[in-house]
Amino acid sequence: MERTLRGHHLLCVHGFQGMGYSPGFIKKMETIVDEIRDEDKDFPIRVVADLDDACGACPHNGGTVCIASENADERIKSMDQRVIEHLKLKPGKLYRKSKLVEWTAQKVQPDDLDRLCKNCSWLSYGVCKAGIEKLRADKLDSLK
Repeated sequence: MERTLRGHHLLCVHGFQGMGYSPGFIKKMETIVDEIRDEDKDFPIRVVADLDDACGACPHNGGTVCIASENADERIKSMDQRVIEHLKLKPGKLYRKSKLVEWTAQKVQPDDLDRLCKNCSWLSYGVCKAGIEKLRADKLDSLK
């Protein structure tokens, strides 16, 4: 099994609480989130600054671009790029899920989301920062 995830979805998966753009999108995200949170599973993830596996079930998927709103595709790709750069990844490259989770725990602080996820409509709910905080607490303790 291999997954393709956009840069910002590497962070979203840790705070996901069942909210989303449509029932189909929520179901797809739940599947992806369950796979990533399952410590017994490790698989390759291709990191992109583009549409990914979750976007396939999104009602804003315009085939090759996000059509959620004017400039949405550009804004979201910019968010992907900030996350990819912050984690020191290369777009299009495959990484092990376990390493991506570990690096996220090590390199992302909850307050980093104010910059990395700037203008994201979900940021104000607080679940993303809480998810990163929990990830850091769980992972960094186990890495000691």
